[in-house]
Amino acid sequence: MAQDELFLGAIAEFGPALARLAAAYEADWDQRRDLLQDVKLALWRSFAGYAGQCSMRTWVFRVAHNTAISTRLRRRKLGLVSLDELADLAAADDPEATVGNAHVLARLQAMIRRLKPPDDQVMLLYLEDQDAAAIAEITGLSAGAVATRIHRVKQLLSNRLRQAPGQQGEAA
Repeated sequence: MAQDELFLGAIAEFGPALARLAAAYEADWDQRRDLLQDVKLALWRSFAGYAGQCSMRTWVFRVAHNTAISTRLRRRKLGLVSLDELADLAAADDPEATVGNAHVLARLQAMIRRLKPPDDQVMLLYLEDQDAAAIAEITGLSAGAVATRIHRVKQLLSNRLRQAPGQQGEAA
């Protein structure tokens, strides 16, 4: 298949997931739109070298996440934390914690945005219903490492979401 055909097929199949990926990495609408364009450009370019070495889904998510991480690291060198530092974070941009799923989702995305790669990448793929084996193939981590990261991050995020906004810096 030609590069353009592969690209158009991938956008048709994975377009909504790519938009969610951009929204998960970028809170600002303009930066989100720019990131989505960067991802699409990188994806189109990548199909010049795609020879079916992995599934289309794996290829698309690998290119998209690598592009998002590179863009994110260029834009936000400050403020990212490791998984181990997440428990000690004080929530600086906590939306109203007590009303509606939209607020919970916003809080969850804000917390995930604060994670360093590959922890953020693993959780975003997990939220896209990818299993540990697929996430491992996309990220280059082992399936066991992926499962461990998912468990640890889910536990930390769950604890942070249950806390009142003013208590977030107090938990260990």
